[in-house]
Amino acid sequence: MRQIVLDTETTGLDPREGHRLIEIGCIELIDRRLTRNNFHQYLQPDRDIDAEAVEVHGITNEFLRDKPRFAEIAEAFLEYVTGAELIIHNAAFDCGFIDHELKRWREDGACINGLCAVTDTLALARRLHPGQRNSLDALCKRYRVDNSHRDLHGVLLDAEILADVYLAMTGGQVVMQLGGESPGEPGSRKVVTERGQLDPQRPRLRVVAADAQAQAAHDARLTAIDQASSEGCLWLQVDPVG
Repeated sequence: MRQIVLDTETTGLDPREGHRLIEIGCIELIDRRLTRNNFHQYLQPDRDIDAEAVEVHGITNEFLRDKPRFAEIAEAFLEYVTGAELIIHNAAFDCGFIDHELKRWREDGACINGLCAVTDTLALARRLHPGQRNSLDALCKRYRVDNSHRDLHGVLLDAEILADVYLAMTGGQVVMQLGGESPGEPGSRKVVTERGQLDPQRPRLRVVAADAQAQAAHDARLTAIDQASSEGCLWLQVDPVG
């Protein structure tokens, strides 16, 4: 399973007003693990960047003066993302800008969601946490993802943080580490303790059955989850065994 966590920076808020992409960052996940096969590119937009946008991302017109234009990197970008599932926070914004650039590049340019599946983590968060704040910063706090080292919104850093949040939102994983590294080496970032094999000679585990009070609390919790989730509580939808 190949997933690409994607983030962009732009000259402003609306491509219909002539605003352009100025940075694209992609983090690759294979079977929910970071691979280090990332894609990152700054872009020359051939227009000024709004002052409000500079305050957010810190990228200036002078910095981008010698950077390539989208047309120069379009084929490499499409080769990298085509066929993958894109994970994007507020996907309509980023996809709108990407589609705008693709149409400028070629009149018959495809829309990005025709080349990739797109998962919007903002929409996912709103389903999981209705009525709550679901910005990336709010989700970091909710899922205890450390983003304290972030000052400006660099796209690779934001994509890396979003990868952590997405994995936590969708059930986590055994271990999140960069390809080729062992747990505990520099660059590896554990989300959940790595599983190991139990010693077959160890004594049998003691089984403690829930009493009536614990069972009642458990049932009440499942009912609360069922009422809060738009898709219901998964555990209540599973046929009991035995």
